[in-house]
Amino acid sequence: MNSNVENLPPHVLRLVYKEVSALAADPPEGIKIYPSEEDITELHTSIEGPEGTPFAGGIFRMRLVLGKDFPAVPPKGYFLTKIFHPNVGHKGEICVNVLKRDWKAELGLRHVLLTIKCLLIHPNPESALNEEAGRLLLEDYAEYESRARLLTEIHAIGGPGGTSGAPQDPNDGPQPKKHAGDPTKRAGPSMAAVPAALGNGANAASTTSSNSSSTINNVAGKKKADKKRALRRL
Repeated sequence: MNSNVENLPPHVLRLVYKEVSALAADPPEGIKIYPSEEDITELHTSIEGPEGTPFAGGIFRMRLVLGKDFPAVPPKGYFLTKIFHPNVGHKGEICVNVLKRDWKAELGLRHVLLTIKCLLIHPNPESALNEEAGRLLLEDYAEYESRARLLTEIHAIGGPGGTSGAPQDPNDGPQPKKHAGDPTKRAGPSMAAVPAALGNGANAASTTSSNSSSTINNVAGKKKADKKRALRRL
């Protein structure tokens, strides 16, 4: 979405900046705030899945978008982490009364975040955006819980910041040191030095062989000369 910084009056921007700064310094329990200096009208947060729910152990990334008519009009909330919940649509949109008919300008962003966290504890199937989740919550809670927990394990547990449960790229983060058994890291000459070393060894061997051959030839020649001298004496 486009930034609404230029559309909001200066006094509203000051109030938003003040509230976001207070939230970042003293966030509600289980919630983290990631303010952006470039765009104060889009607030990124993460919410810890409450204990005793299918979302326990997960970290769910979320954003609040302040429109040009804020605070007269409530912000819009979106889950960025996939979640199986009656009040969260397939594109992450959140349906909760505080972001609709129950909104009041004086409620503030802290109240919105706390309400969304409570929504993870007490879903409202009557205003379901995900109809399947709403139906299972009412008719087969065990299946609803199983589905919700599965998506939590896949998408909200294990990744950094709760971005995903997928394995990290092995090239990310510090790499383990190679142990002595790694043939590419053993002590001794580098692979680049081996051909040169082999070359020097080959030259030395060639020189030694040449010297030996010359010595043998000299001895053989001397023996032949001595034999000729002995025949002349006869």
